[in-house]
Amino acid sequence: MATRDREILEQPHDGRIPEHVRLIAEEFRVGFELVDRIPEPAVTIFGSARVDESDPAYREALVLGRLFADAGFTVVTGGGGGVMEAANRGCQETDGYSVGLNVELPHEQEPNPYLDLTYTFDHFYARKVMLVKASEGFVLCPGGFGTLDEMFEALTLIQTGKVQNFPVVLFDSAYWRGLVEWIESTPLRRGMVAEDDVRLLFVTDDPAEAVATIVSCYERRCAESPAAAHKEAGE
Repeated sequence: MATRDREILEQPHDGRIPEHVRLIAEEFRVGFELVDRIPEPAVTIFGSARVDESDPAYREALVLGRLFADAGFTVVTGGGGGVMEAANRGCQETDGYSVGLNVELPHEQEPNPYLDLTYTFDHFYARKVMLVKASEGFVLCPGGFGTLDEMFEALTLIQTGKVQNFPVVLFDSAYWRGLVEWIESTPLRRGMVAEDDVRLLFVTDDPAEAVATIVSCYERRCAESPAAAHKEAGE
């Protein structure tokens, strides 16, 4: 099954504003309205859909979801199975608010059953904007190309000042060590990135430390911004 994104990229351009442009604009409108319904503050947790309950990554994401819910954070994920399901499940089982922003895929990715709010996007780019807009920080658990894509997009947005600096936490140092070492030994050494760029990444094996990193940054930002503090207080 061809996705809507593939159809758009393969469709010849005849000089007119095509219908798919209006569809994309409508999906952004729906997405922004959806984000407005997500209780603040929120964290986005990424990770593989290809793990089950027997995998350590699932069990660790379950703990992360619980701890963020305990800290008063909404947990946002891509809405699928595996790590995403575990994070949503941990949040919901701790009476937190659980959100899944799903996306149409060739092999259907069904929303997991632990969601208080969910929406399935047709377009990856609209969905990715909402995952950033909804969040005070990212936690990236072990995952594949999609997780890597989200990590590097977040770093690029922060690096170029397109979004406010927010924490990007890599959870499971053994999984991420090779990538971080490569960034330090090759792009950094050759001047393709700066030391400040590399410092945007925070690596940990401790769920409580991952949560504290996001929470403390959010609290500092609220303390520094009267508008944010008023919003948090409901004024």
